[in-house]
Amino acid sequence: MNDILFPTPSVAIVVTPHPDDSEIGCGGTIAKWIREGAKVIYLLCTNGDKGSSDNQMTSDRLASIRAEEQLKAAAVLGVEEVISLGYPDGALEDSPVFRGQIVRAIRKYKPDVLLCTDPVRVGFYLHRDHRICGIVSLDALYPFARDRLHYPEHESEGLAAHKTPDALLWGTEAPDTFIDISETIEVKVAALSEHKSQFPLDLSDADLGESIKDVAMRAGQEIGIRYAESFRRVSFGR
Repeated sequence: MNDILFPTPSVAIVVTPHPDDSEIGCGGTIAKWIREGAKVIYLLCTNGDKGSSDNQMTSDRLASIRAEEQLKAAAVLGVEEVISLGYPDGALEDSPVFRGQIVRAIRKYKPDVLLCTDPVRVGFYLHRDHRICGIVSLDALYPFARDRLHYPEHESEGLAAHKTPDALLWGTEAPDTFIDISETIEVKVAALSEHKSQFPLDLSDADLGESIKDVAMRAGQEIGIRYAESFRRVSFGR
């Protein structure tokens, strides 16, 4: 089993299906890495315009609200760049266009690691956007971003092929890598608190914090630390 020794990258890309998914899955890790000097880029796939049970809400209004919430949450973590692809909630497809957008980001920013949702779940049915996002992200890493003859138009834009050694998948049922977020758990809570449209009106910040800490505490118990985030590591070789 791997542990908290996963090295802090120079550059990381986080491919997140919806606003708030990255804060839930890896917010503490992002904050920790940024504190340690990493550059983190968000690639936000959908605008989250369907995630509301409010009878008075519209998709356009919700998309605007969630875009603002995501920018605020990213700022809390220290993320300086958020790239929004703007797909409607539920509209992600395993398509050459979507894959090419992720490949372009990989070739542009040259990450040491990419973080995304684990597309393989057995215990319960996974949101379709999460599944597609994970599958396409992994395909983008290997072999598409690596092999220059895929998306050859990128070379004309000055973007060379890039080999990313690792992916870390959150929301996994088979974690093998744990990141110690004991020093950044409060930052994770603060970032998630910005996504107010996604929580019940009667949920207090204190209750939200306790829920987040409970999940992180259970992950930390796996390796004997207070708070952790867990991932499945996929390595592509160097």
